[in-house]
Amino acid sequence: MAHRWYMPDHQAPLADMLVVPRDIRIRPIDAGMLLDALALGWRDFLAAPTQLLFLGIIYPLVGLVAARVSFGGDLMPLFYPLVAGLAFVGPLAAVGIYELSRRREQGQPASWINTLDVLRSKAIWSIAALGLLMLTLYVLWLGAAQLVYDHTLGRLEPDSVSGFTNLLFTTPEGWQMIVLGNAVGLLSAVTALALSVVSFPMMLHRGTDWITAMQTSIRVVMANPGPMMLWGAIVVVALALGCLPAFVGLAVVMPVLGHATWHLYRQAVR
Repeated sequence: MAHRWYMPDHQAPLADMLVVPRDIRIRPIDAGMLLDALALGWRDFLAAPTQLLFLGIIYPLVGLVAARVSFGGDLMPLFYPLVAGLAFVGPLAAVGIYELSRRREQGQPASWINTLDVLRSKAIWSIAALGLLMLTLYVLWLGAAQLVYDHTLGRLEPDSVSGFTNLLFTTPEGWQMIVLGNAVGLLSAVTALALSVVSFPMMLHRGTDWITAMQTSIRVVMANPGPMMLWGAIVVVALALGCLPAFVGLAVVMPVLGHATWHLYRQAVR
């Protein structure tokens, strides 16, 4: 389909200054629709479970990081930012999950092997381009977290996990790190949410280029700031809970959130 482009006048709100095809419509969403998306995501997960696939991806990575942290390696102060950074790479990692929900929506059979069908998508290069951008933002987030650590708690040079934890909660430098780190993290999380909340499902569904998908995602967030912030909070809490039982919960949380994100996209973008 050939897109018909438009550019609103200079007096239009910022959300309307983004160039998007005329056949894309942003719908208002509310908290009830977020719950519906989660319920549909859970349904899709039960119909096409992929937890073993995610375990095979998550555990080798988490095991390497955890081993380095446990021996007091350089990654010790970055363990929390590394886990929190799932908000950056999660949308890219869930592209195959969106494909399963798309197939189920069309009445086609769906199993974990169909997650590979995304490699034949006509938007695969756009998906790769936006994925590279999200990975770049992830690296920048880790760099910012390292700078915060170096200029706060790093000056005290903790030499073990217990020493790091003790200094974190009992020194002014530790509390300064907590405040600054979470402030930077909040800004990074909002950026990641705005760029990716519907962009990856949209590229897979419509074959849209990554610039258009990213602009549409930003429009969705700006048109629904309250519900989108609530959605971001739901994602963060779910990922945190998934990390608690030795990270095994991520094998369920990540695919359920992936399926739910597909349904959120279908509700928000017409």
